[in-house]
Amino acid sequence: MFKTEYVKKVYEELEQKNPNEKEFLQAALEILESIEPYVLKHPELEKNKILERFVEPERFVQFRVSWIDDKGEVQVNRGYRVQYNSSIGPYKGGLRFHPSVNASIIKFLGLEQVLKNSLTSLPMGGGKGGSDFDPKGKSDREVMAFCQAFMTELYRHIGADTDVPAGDIGVGGREVGYLYGQYKRIKNESVGVLTGKGLSFGGSLARTEATGYGLCYFTEEALKTMKKDSFQGKTVVVSGSGNVAIYACQKATELGAKVVAMSDSNGYIYDADGIKLDIIKEIKEIKRGRIKEYLLQVPKATYHEGAKGIWQIPCDIALPCATQNELDLEDAKALVKNGVLAVCEGANMPSTLEAAKYFIEHKVVFGPAKAANAGGVATSGLEMSQNSMRLNWSFAEVDQKLKEIMVQIFQNTYHTASALGNPFDTLAGANIAGFEKVATAMLAQGVY
Repeated sequence: MFKTEYVKKVYEELEQKNPNEKEFLQAALEILESIEPYVLKHPELEKNKILERFVEPERFVQFRVSWIDDKGEVQVNRGYRVQYNSSIGPYKGGLRFHPSVNASIIKFLGLEQVLKNSLTSLPMGGGKGGSDFDPKGKSDREVMAFCQAFMTELYRHIGADTDVPAGDIGVGGREVGYLYGQYKRIKNESVGVLTGKGLSFGGSLARTEATGYGLCYFTEEALKTMKKDSFQGKTVVVSGSGNVAIYACQKATELGAKVVAMSDSNGYIYDADGIKLDIIKEIKEIKRGRIKEYLLQVPKATYHEGAKGIWQIPCDIALPCATQNELDLEDAKALVKNGVLAVCEGANMPSTLEAAKYFIEHKVVFGPAKAANAGGVATSGLEMSQNSMRLNWSFAEVDQKLKEIMVQIFQNTYHTASALGNPFDTLAGANIAGFEKVATAMLAQGVY
């Protein structure tokens, strides 16, 4: 597994300290394995214990969130914020509200965020947070009550130049608005302490679309460079039907592809004529319904229980945009057998490590999440810039900057992988390119 005693020792110590945190250990294993070639060439990393400091969060906060539901009953949830690494800027990373949220998931997301933010070339460190609260089925008043209670604790740990959270699964414009309102109420200041805000109070145009659009910009550049190809005329499968999936579907279609399948946690739909995105948006963004309702308006489409079968559908491009570990080795084998050209990740760590390695071995264009889905945090960084300057850029300006950042991320990842001897090993390329910048900053700043 590991070629060096130093890296092996770091991972084994991490396992001992975090024995039940499987998602966190999975992310750490992937990163540590792939950055070994860089570590071998830089003995100063071991001397200064850079890896030990890199995998250990600078700060991890867990807190109680008590709130009152519409029946007048007290509810209690857990809140989290990990401030992972601030060597290249203030902590930056989203908040996730979902029943699955626990310490392991928050730490895995935070560790990934460090490298993702580094790849954007913007001055942002890595952090992440959230709660096991589930906004689904809750009234607006209940969501507001929870968000206000959550921010009443979180506010003391964040700030425009300290830690700038954003949205993630379960945290959209509604939730960010309530969180920001409570922060202002407590602190009596209007600053860019959250991104993903409404356009009327400091939000950025193109932020909603950014992760999905950025995923497609990355994929398009990868296809062009590695396969001399493009989205034009291709069949695409997109898992998920949230914000990332919707706007990945939209941009892929604009680039000339046909998206034939999308999913939610219950199952997936297949429409051979191409997904009608306006119907998906109505179901998911307005009604907050289930994806099987698509068949009520498009009876020719088919619905299949269970989301996993979506990867059996033959396609040229697969964009997993649902959740972690949704695509395993068997799914990877099915996609390769069916002739997939590219698999680029819109969700965080949606492919297992075995699946990712299989794609790389079979020379499939692979876009690891920390590189391919960095468009959201990149545009959050652009929102921070606009807030600091008290400016608003047009949609076209932000979109152009986003595209330039995603092209640069791919090229940086690709050239780093090529220098290692395998241009298809973008997993190592992304991890090393992101880690090098962080490690250099950590060495320059001494022990802290």
